[in-house]
Amino acid sequence: MLEVLREPLESGQITISRAAHQADFPARFQLIAAMNPCPCGWLGHASGKCHCHEAAVLRYQSRISGPLLDRIDIQLPVAALGPESMGARGDGEPSSVIAARVAQARAVQMARQGWPNSHLGPRDIDRYCAPDDAGERLLHATARHLHWSARAYHRVLKVARTVADLAGSEHVAATHVAEAIGYRRALQRE
Repeated sequence: MLEVLREPLESGQITISRAAHQADFPARFQLIAAMNPCPCGWLGHASGKCHCHEAAVLRYQSRISGPLLDRIDIQLPVAALGPESMGARGDGEPSSVIAARVAQARAVQMARQGWPNSHLGPRDIDRYCAPDDAGERLLHATARHLHWSARAYHRVLKVARTVADLAGSEHVAATHVAEAIGYRRALQRE
Protein backbone atom coordinates (compact mmCIF):
# COMPACT_ATOMS: atom_id res chain seq x y z
CA MET A 1 0.00 0.00 0.00
CA LEU A 2 2.94 2.35 0.59
CA GLU A 3 3.87 2.12 -3.09
CA VAL A 4 0.95 4.38 -4.04
CA LEU A 5 2.95 7.25 -2.51
CA ARG A 6 5.64 6.99 -5.18
CA GLU A 7 3.85 8.98 -7.89
CA PRO A 8 2.67 11.89 -5.73
CA LEU A 9 6.06 12.14 -4.00
CA GLU A 10 7.72 12.45 -7.39
CA SER A 11 5.25 14.55 -9.38
CA GLY A 12 3.28 16.45 -6.74
CA GLN A 13 0.01 15.25 -8.21
CA ILE A 14 -2.14 12.15 -8.25
CA THR A 15 -4.14 10.74 -11.14
CA ILE A 16 -7.33 8.80 -10.53
CA SER A 17 -8.67 6.76 -13.41
CA ARG A 18 -12.13 5.16 -13.45
CA ALA A 19 -13.64 3.62 -16.57
CA ALA A 20 -13.24 6.19 -19.36
CA HIS A 21 -12.55 9.14 -17.04
CA GLN A 22 -9.37 10.45 -15.55
CA ALA A 23 -8.83 13.26 -13.07
CA ASP A 24 -5.62 14.86 -11.83
CA PHE A 25 -5.41 16.38 -8.36
CA PRO A 26 -2.65 18.37 -6.67
CA ALA A 27 -0.87 16.24 -4.09
CA ARG A 28 2.30 18.08 -3.06
CA PHE A 29 3.03 17.13 0.53
CA GLN A 30 5.85 16.56 2.96
CA LEU A 31 6.14 12.95 4.07
CA ILE A 32 7.44 12.39 7.56
CA ALA A 33 7.63 8.75 8.51
CA ALA A 34 9.18 6.54 11.16
CA MET A 35 9.82 2.84 11.45
CA ASN A 36 11.52 0.51 13.88
CA PRO A 37 14.89 -0.91 12.82
CA CYS A 38 13.63 -4.50 13.17
CA PRO A 39 10.44 -6.43 14.04
CA CYS A 40 11.03 -6.17 17.81
CA GLY A 41 12.28 -2.57 17.65
CA TRP A 42 15.46 -3.11 19.65
CA LEU A 43 18.10 -3.57 16.91
CA GLY A 44 21.22 -1.55 17.78
CA HIS A 45 20.04 -0.71 21.30
CA ALA A 46 22.75 -0.74 23.97
CA SER A 47 20.70 -3.17 26.08
CA GLY A 48 21.20 -5.94 23.51
CA LYS A 49 17.50 -6.86 23.75
CA CYS A 50 17.16 -7.59 20.04
CA HIS A 51 17.29 -11.24 19.11
CA CYS A 52 15.93 -10.88 15.58
CA HIS A 53 17.65 -13.00 12.96
CA GLU A 54 19.35 -11.15 10.12
CA ALA A 55 16.86 -12.55 7.62
CA ALA A 56 13.95 -11.24 9.71
CA VAL A 57 15.56 -7.79 9.88
CA LEU A 58 16.13 -7.71 6.11
CA ARG A 59 12.57 -8.90 5.43
CA TYR A 60 11.20 -6.24 7.80
CA GLN A 61 13.28 -3.43 6.30
CA SER A 62 12.38 -4.55 2.77
CA ARG A 63 8.78 -3.57 3.44
CA ILE A 64 9.93 -0.16 2.22
CA SER A 65 10.89 -0.68 -1.43
CA GLY A 66 14.03 0.79 -2.94
CA PRO A 67 12.05 3.01 -5.34
CA LEU A 68 10.00 4.46 -2.47
CA LEU A 69 13.11 4.91 -0.30
CA ASP A 70 14.74 6.69 -3.25
CA ARG A 71 12.06 9.38 -3.01
CA ILE A 72 12.66 10.12 0.68
CA ASP A 73 15.25 12.90 0.85
CA ILE A 74 16.31 12.67 4.48
CA GLN A 75 16.64 9.29 6.17
CA LEU A 76 18.15 9.27 9.65
CA PRO A 77 18.49 6.56 12.27
CA VAL A 78 17.45 7.86 15.68
CA ALA A 79 18.89 6.15 18.74
CA ALA A 80 16.77 5.55 21.83
CA LEU A 81 17.28 8.00 24.70
CA GLY A 82 18.50 6.72 28.03
CA PRO A 83 16.48 7.46 31.16
CA GLU A 84 18.96 10.16 32.23
CA SER A 85 18.28 12.10 29.00
CA MET A 86 14.48 11.96 29.07
CA GLY A 87 13.81 15.22 30.91
CA ALA A 88 17.06 17.03 30.10
CA ARG A 89 16.96 20.31 28.24
CA GLY A 90 18.81 20.35 24.96
CA ASP A 91 21.82 22.58 24.50
CA GLY A 92 20.95 23.49 20.91
CA GLU A 93 19.73 26.72 19.41
CA PRO A 94 16.31 28.11 20.29
CA SER A 95 13.57 27.33 17.75
CA SER A 96 13.13 31.04 17.00
CA VAL A 97 16.74 31.33 15.80
CA ILE A 98 16.39 28.23 13.62
CA ALA A 99 13.06 29.48 12.22
CA ALA A 100 14.66 32.79 11.23
CA ARG A 101 17.51 30.96 9.45
CA VAL A 102 15.02 28.72 7.61
CA ALA A 103 12.96 31.75 6.54
CA GLN A 104 16.12 33.47 5.27
CA ALA A 105 17.18 30.36 3.32
CA ARG A 106 13.74 30.07 1.76
CA ALA A 107 13.82 33.75 0.78
CA VAL A 108 17.20 33.17 -0.89
CA GLN A 109 15.77 30.22 -2.83
CA MET A 110 12.75 32.20 -3.98
CA ALA A 111 14.94 35.12 -5.10
CA ARG A 112 17.45 32.85 -6.87
CA GLN A 113 15.11 30.48 -8.72
CA GLY A 114 11.49 31.40 -7.91
CA TRP A 115 10.62 28.21 -5.95
CA PRO A 116 12.05 26.09 -3.14
CA ASN A 117 14.93 23.67 -3.77
CA SER A 118 12.60 20.71 -3.32
CA HIS A 119 10.83 21.70 -6.57
CA LEU A 120 13.97 21.88 -8.71
CA GLY A 121 13.95 19.80 -11.89
CA PRO A 122 17.00 18.13 -13.47
CA ARG A 123 18.07 21.20 -15.48
CA ASP A 124 17.60 23.43 -12.43
CA ILE A 125 19.69 21.04 -10.33
CA ASP A 126 22.56 21.32 -12.83
CA ARG A 127 22.29 25.09 -12.73
CA TYR A 128 21.77 25.80 -9.02
CA CYS A 129 23.13 22.77 -7.14
CA ALA A 130 26.47 22.09 -8.82
CA PRO A 131 29.02 21.44 -6.07
CA ASP A 132 32.68 22.45 -6.08
CA ASP A 133 35.22 19.92 -7.41
CA ALA A 134 35.82 18.27 -4.02
CA GLY A 135 32.07 18.01 -3.42
CA GLU A 136 31.54 16.47 -6.84
CA ARG A 137 34.27 13.87 -6.25
CA LEU A 138 32.77 13.00 -2.85
CA LEU A 139 29.27 12.71 -4.28
CA HIS A 140 30.39 10.53 -7.20
CA ALA A 141 32.41 8.22 -4.93
CA THR A 142 29.50 7.84 -2.49
CA ALA A 143 26.96 7.27 -5.26
CA ARG A 144 29.19 4.57 -6.76
CA HIS A 145 29.83 2.91 -3.39
CA LEU A 146 26.16 2.89 -2.35
CA HIS A 147 24.84 2.15 -5.86
CA TRP A 148 22.57 5.20 -5.87
CA SER A 149 20.09 5.80 -8.65
CA ALA A 150 20.10 9.07 -10.59
CA ARG A 151 17.07 10.07 -8.51
CA ALA A 152 18.93 9.56 -5.20
CA TYR A 153 21.95 11.43 -6.58
CA HIS A 154 19.82 14.44 -7.57
CA ARG A 155 17.93 14.43 -4.28
CA VAL A 156 21.20 14.58 -2.35
CA LEU A 157 22.27 17.53 -4.50
CA LYS A 158 19.03 19.38 -3.65
CA VAL A 159 19.57 18.73 0.05
CA ALA A 160 23.20 19.92 -0.28
CA ARG A 161 21.94 23.13 -1.93
CA THR A 162 19.56 23.61 1.00
CA VAL A 163 22.36 22.98 3.52
CA ALA A 164 24.44 25.63 1.71
CA ASP A 165 21.49 28.05 1.79
CA LEU A 166 21.04 27.49 5.53
CA ALA A 167 24.76 28.19 6.02
CA GLY A 168 24.46 31.40 3.99
CA SER A 169 26.79 30.07 1.29
CA GLU A 170 26.33 31.08 -2.33
CA HIS A 171 28.10 27.93 -3.57
CA VAL A 172 27.66 24.24 -2.71
CA ALA A 173 30.92 23.07 -1.12
CA ALA A 174 32.17 19.62 -0.18
CA THR A 175 31.12 20.20 3.44
CA HIS A 176 27.52 20.78 2.31
CA VAL A 177 27.61 17.64 0.16
CA ALA A 178 29.04 15.61 3.05
CA GLU A 179 26.25 16.80 5.35
CA ALA A 180 23.61 15.97 2.75
CA ILE A 181 25.10 12.49 2.29
CA GLY A 182 24.96 12.04 6.06
CA TYR A 183 21.23 12.73 6.00
CA ARG A 184 20.71 9.69 3.79
CA ARG A 185 21.98 7.00 6.16
CA ALA A 186 19.01 4.87 7.15
CA LEU A 187 18.37 1.54 5.46
CA GLN A 188 21.34 1.77 3.09
CA ARG A 189 21.12 -1.48 1.16
CA GLU A 190 24.48 -2.29 -0.40
